[in-house]
Amino acid sequence: MKKVITYGTFDLLHYGHVNLLERAKKLGDYLIVVLSSDEFNWNEKHKKCYFSYDERKRLLESIRYVDLVIPETSWGQKVEDIKEFKVDTFVMGDDWKGKFDYLSEYCKVVYLPRTPEISTTQIKHDLQGVK
Repeated sequence: MKKVITYGTFDLLHYGHVNLLERAKKLGDYLIVVLSSDEFNWNEKHKKCYFSYDERKRLLESIRYVDLVIPETSWGQKVEDIKEFKVDTFVMGDDWKGKFDYLSEYCKVVYLPRTPEISTTQIKHDLQGVK
């Protein structure tokens, strides 16, 4: 069984996220999504999520491409996750291109093109203008 892993916040889940998850799943048989915890988002990424970790996890678990959702609590856990789950392929959006090349020592690293016309940042920006 080929295992694929990806990481993200997945706040304000949208069709760009679903596109990424669908393409990631096609690279293997089992897709693990490592979801940034609320604490990690706030303390390390300096992001405040609209939806809580539990709400975002529930949304991700409802997507047919996703087999397992686990928490991300630190930047450094990627190597541990790859080893623990015996991951074959690490996947991220191409906005992260080059940032995780060091993981190629442990598995294949793939950067997938983003869906260009949609992003959580853009949604938040658009909603601010609606006020």
